[in-house]
Amino acid sequence: MRETVKNEENKTPQFHRPVTDEAIFKGAKEIVVKFIEVGRLTPGNFAETFDQVYKAVKRSVHSE
Repeated sequence: MRETVKNEENKTPQFHRPVTDEAIFKGAKEIVVKFIEVGRLTPGNFAETFDQVYKAVKRSVHSE
């Protein structure tokens, strides 16, 4: 059974379940791929940028 809480501002259900490291990884990967697609990032500096994006997504997800 899922635990849901109604958000008082817009009355949409909010699901409280842990976010896995795999989900954070996939989200960070999608962001970095988009940066490459639009030319804001080159594959040459992928490793450094991916690490920064991953850490930012993880901080954002766990900052409740």
